[in-house]
Amino acid sequence: MPAVGLTIFYNCSRCPAYCCSYPRIPVQPSDIERLARHFGLSTESAARKFTKKGEDPGEVVMRHQPDTVYGTVCRFLDTETRRCTIYEARPDICRLYPATVRCGYYDFLSFERRAQEDPEFVPSCWNGPKE
Repeated sequence: MPAVGLTIFYNCSRCPAYCCSYPRIPVQPSDIERLARHFGLSTESAARKFTKKGEDPGEVVMRHQPDTVYGTVCRFLDTETRRCTIYEARPDICRLYPATVRCGYYDFLSFERRAQEDPEFVPSCWNGPKE
């Protein structure tokens, strides 16, 4: 997290949840335990239901769902409101992101919104579901 007292140059409430579209949102055992408690499940059930094996050996990542903006996003993103549905139980990586006073995507998004003269503009690079 950014140090206390530093000015933050992004506003997550003005973003369509780009960070939730990362194909690999890694989770740790403590994250799975938190999700299990949140949903009243066993750790094993939560792991099966909410996560899958990542690309790297031993990596565990969040499952995704279809999304019209980015193709796929974390299964816990409300695709209408663009907000996390498990905010209090979210994984540590989500709690720490972006861990700086700036967010590169937010800078890009702000620039595009100014250039398009549209405060709600969301660049879309999605070309439909992959076959």
